[in-house]
Amino acid sequence: MSNYILELKDVVKTFGGVTALNNVQFQLKRGEVHALMGENGAGKSTFIKVITGVHQPDSGIMLLEGESITLHSTSDSAKLGIAAIYQHVTAFPDLSVTENIFMGQEIMTPFHTYNWTAMTKRAKALIAPLSQDIDVTKPMNTLSVAQQQLVEIAKALSRDARIIIMDEPTASLTKTECEELYQIVERLRDDGVSIIFITHKFEDMYRLATRVTVFRDSQYIGTWDVDKISNSKLIAEMVGRELDQMYPHKTSKIGDVVLEVNKLSKEGYFKDISFKVRKGEILALTGLVGAGRTEVCQTLFGIMTADSGSILLEGNELTIKSPIDALKNGIGLLPEDRQLQGLVCELPIYQNVSAPVLKNFLKKGLLDQEAEIANAIELCSKIQVKAKDIVAPPSSLSGGNQQKVVFSKLLSCDLKVLILDEPTKGIDVGAKYSIYEIMNELASNGYAIIVVSSEMPEVLGTADRIVVMKSGRVTGEFAIADATQEKILEASLMKHSDTEQGA
Repeated sequence: MSNYILELKDVVKTFGGVTALNNVQFQLKRGEVHALMGENGAGKSTFIKVITGVHQPDSGIMLLEGESITLHSTSDSAKLGIAAIYQHVTAFPDLSVTENIFMGQEIMTPFHTYNWTAMTKRAKALIAPLSQDIDVTKPMNTLSVAQQQLVEIAKALSRDARIIIMDEPTASLTKTECEELYQIVERLRDDGVSIIFITHKFEDMYRLATRVTVFRDSQYIGTWDVDKISNSKLIAEMVGRELDQMYPHKTSKIGDVVLEVNKLSKEGYFKDISFKVRKGEILALTGLVGAGRTEVCQTLFGIMTADSGSILLEGNELTIKSPIDALKNGIGLLPEDRQLQGLVCELPIYQNVSAPVLKNFLKKGLLDQEAEIANAIELCSKIQVKAKDIVAPPSSLSGGNQQKVVFSKLLSCDLKVLILDEPTKGIDVGAKYSIYEIMNELASNGYAIIVVSSEMPEVLGTADRIVVMKSGRVTGEFAIADATQEKILEASLMKHSDTEQGA
């Protein structure tokens, strides 16, 4: 018997003249959680699709339990016990949990009708070990992202999956939801299921995996025991170069106050929020998920309207009732969900970049497309967007380059304040470094920057000053020289009454 449940040897996959996988190797042990890491565009998505039968390799072999297999479709892989759970759940949102679990494998009565009683009972049995809060009769669109992923796991188990591929499953989850998923993955592992865990997060790898494999530029780079490879070594293997430090050196000079927020309140979301941001400064707004950080940023940008308090820009009080008001006054927002709120993914890149300032390209009532394209090329070149063509849609780009397009969109406006809500969420380590360089460059050019981040190292590595929120209140503020992870965490967990006592 083979030592591995799954092996890929010398697998090549091309699309036209583009090589998506180049002599890729991979080995998965029984009952193992194996992390797969690499930058966006490294070949991970194509790798998943080859294993699940969506794509057929041009050459190379795939072995299951030591026997060579050929997969022509996802049905073939499902029959062999191979399942994939994607970051963006591919469920039928208007159908029930039960219907989603049994799609394509319905239980029938002797009269050739659906046996809903049997399917509902079986669905409950599959969901019960994963969650007590999921009603299998409810539509999928009533569930959270974390719950929908659990349904996908139940669906895989209903087909007796012995290999489960999880593609960035923690990207959109809270810390609590991540921990719950970790425990489920560990339970599956202990039951003998083999799991390929694709992630950009080191905490995922350290929490779950015993081995990690790195892909880069469509090629297999290497496999290491997790406890025998350092962060710096792993990052170097992923990006193909040494990163002397995860966070670039800051060179901006901090000037006068640009934005001042005084006792800003919105009932049900936040209360008495006060802070200042200076020219050339990066202010981090942090705290646990649900602290109200995003809501504060949305209020500064006019998506929400404050009940009380004031917003001053260069000493002048503003009335911001819409994003148009914010942009006119020089405040821009990079939203947390770039695909849903930051981009129109079906439109060309250049139209996304020019969308906030279309009037600048009007000549005698007609749109000057050449000027629009030239402006987008200049801005995208400035922050090194890697795209084959400016007329391509953002959906054709990696996550990091999509984020750069949103930055280009902001730079097309005449702004003084940039609000960046989780700017590195869901992008790989190399792209993160690039985003940090952009942030530093913008600060050096005099922008006042507010960055919302849930990642403690990122907060400490990028900010000049840190404001901590908990349950809609400011519970701490630190200059970067005085900040530590322990102090930030303490403030993140602090009750408001504690801050009042210590004031």
